[in-house]
Amino acid sequence: MQLHFPALLMCSTLLIGEDFAEAQQRTANYDEAKIAAYTLPPLLQSADGTSIQTAEAWSQKRRPEVLALFEQHVFGKTPAPSTWGKVVFKVTGIQKEALGGLATRKFIQVTLPEHPNWQGLEIMLYTPNGSGRPAPCFVGPSFGGNHAVSPEPDVPLSTRWMRPSKDKHIVDNRATEASRGNESSRWPLEMILREGFAVATYYYGDVEPDHAEGWKEGLRAALSPQGTHTVWQNGDWGAIGAWAWGLSRIADYLETDADVDAKHLAVIGHSRLGKTSLWAGAQDSRFDVIISNNSGEGGAALMRRNFGETTAIITKAFPHWFTPTYTTYAGNEAACPIDKHMLIALAAPRPIYIASAVEDQWADPKGEFLSGLHAQPVYDLFGKKGVGVPEQPGIDQPVGDTVGYHLRTGKHDVIDYDWQQYLKFAARHFGR
Repeated sequence: MQLHFPALLMCSTLLIGEDFAEAQQRTANYDEAKIAAYTLPPLLQSADGTSIQTAEAWSQKRRPEVLALFEQHVFGKTPAPSTWGKVVFKVTGIQKEALGGLATRKFIQVTLPEHPNWQGLEIMLYTPNGSGRPAPCFVGPSFGGNHAVSPEPDVPLSTRWMRPSKDKHIVDNRATEASRGNESSRWPLEMILREGFAVATYYYGDVEPDHAEGWKEGLRAALSPQGTHTVWQNGDWGAIGAWAWGLSRIADYLETDADVDAKHLAVIGHSRLGKTSLWAGAQDSRFDVIISNNSGEGGAALMRRNFGETTAIITKAFPHWFTPTYTTYAGNEAACPIDKHMLIALAAPRPIYIASAVEDQWADPKGEFLSGLHAQPVYDLFGKKGVGVPEQPGIDQPVGDTVGYHLRTGKHDVIDYDWQQYLKFAARHFGR
């Protein structure tokens, strides 16, 4: 089987995927009237035609089938633990009076001794001081690195490859001192900590640089017997799978840290990292709450709507995110045996929150809502309430119970309004 990376992405500039997507954004369909009629794949019918009528039947029969379909057709299968070998966690720094005494900050290096070609990842963990009990924790990857998330000037500057950005002061694909704190608005640490939650994050580029050839420098090559000579086959994992793997290793560490309540973990991600949080939550039940912020195509949005970004656009611009099979559904979404309501349903009966932004039509906010709505039959099996409304709610009107949703004012981003909803949602479901 051949690698399905288009020749377009093999040219010299690593940003061609971004450039292509931006060009397509101007000509994409944003007219509901132009969406062709579609039929979603059935949630509650197993591969042998059996009707799924109980929570047990979903958990034991249908859910494993749906998970396997996403492995085969979308994200690829994460290698078994025997492939990685031993995972080593080393605490490399502790600051007990971080953020003016509000928190304790730790850095934890994660390495695979049997795979020294992988440079490892660095967790940054903030836990609230003075609570007297282990804290529930938000777990998520960052786009800019730990130094970009934290406003503190002593956080080590990442030396890893980063996507070029004048606004974020990335020079020659590397962070600079001016990059510090440029993602802190997306991670309001003080707000989160004052509500009694911890935050654990890592730079997603630690696992794999985010460009078509980035896997050769990352975890996927290190774990492949062929190394950088690997030809990725249908069903092999893509970058989203690798980034999700990193989130599960954070969960591994948090189970050993007495300052964290590892029974109450919320996985969160934005945009492509929202797709990552959904896939991490689908695979790892230790994430008790799953949060998708503006995850769009390949994430929460229904692929069959072809509104905003489409399967054809995303697989041409970013083929490395997915297993090669996913490219075969470009312009042929009806042939795909899954749609993203099934990805949301994989969270059941755990709480999941889907968020959209009204100016982010590229991510298809209505399609994101509909995935949550159409996952409801699975939540019904568990006696859980879902979004609770039949139509997408108005702007800044959060809805839902076990499946939460909001469409907020503004653009493709994570802002305080989003976090205010996530904090309330997690607190309610964690019994705080």
